[in-house]
Amino acid sequence: MNDMTKVERDLNMSDAKIEARGVNLHYGTNHALKDVSIEIADRTVTSFIGPSGCGKSSFLRCLNRMNDTIDICRVTGQIMLDGQDINAASVDPVQLRAQIGMVFQKPNPFPKSIYDNVAYGPKIHGLAKSKADMDAIVEKALRRAAIWDEVKDRLHEPGTGLSGGQQQRLCIARAIATEPEVLLMDEPCSALDPIATAQVEELIDELRRDYAVVIVTHSMQQAARVSQKTAFFHLGHLVEFGDTGRLFTTPNDPRTESYLTGRIG
Repeated sequence: MNDMTKVERDLNMSDAKIEARGVNLHYGTNHALKDVSIEIADRTVTSFIGPSGCGKSSFLRCLNRMNDTIDICRVTGQIMLDGQDINAASVDPVQLRAQIGMVFQKPNPFPKSIYDNVAYGPKIHGLAKSKADMDAIVEKALRRAAIWDEVKDRLHEPGTGLSGGQQQRLCIARAIATEPEVLLMDEPCSALDPIATAQVEELIDELRRDYAVVIVTHSMQQAARVSQKTAFFHLGHLVEFGDTGRLFTTPNDPRTESYLTGRIG
């Protein structure tokens, strides 16, 4: 047996979509993420859970270099997408974010028509050669986001005129219109009512057929419902990661059990 830890062996043998090794993140002097290593599988929903301020959203933002937009933020370690280092100097962050789409906590449609919201990414990345191509891309994304039937007769009305749940599904359509490989979701249901939440959760389950989906959620029940893998973060550490059913029923770390039973959080 060599000196590698089990985590390191698993990572070396991995065929993961995303691999993170030894990721640290500092906001100025605040050490927000501490030596995080994880692998994220393709066509799987992976949930990040943990108390507020534990680092789960900060880590999510590392995966498509959203933290680049924060001046005092410094990320070290390695994050690989299909074996390529996403922080390499040769990687264009704009192109990377077409490959790794993101949906935010609060629905944030552009002040444009429903059609133009979805067409925005394909347009700037030159994915459509003609109006017919763009029409097809928009329709496909709206269908995948399970909102086509609700908006097909009002594509040129403002996206901001939709209900909250519809706006969030529009934002999901916008994120997948560039044919990403990974979809990141930062508490995508926290601003939604229970019916809209159920619709988005059902959609997440469908999207994993085509994408690696990573969801940050404050709801343990939601993580249990939608994800196959769950990672528990606490005080900047990745405490535990594994199959969702196993982690919720027989956690390996006492800190995970304390969080699940409400003793910390």
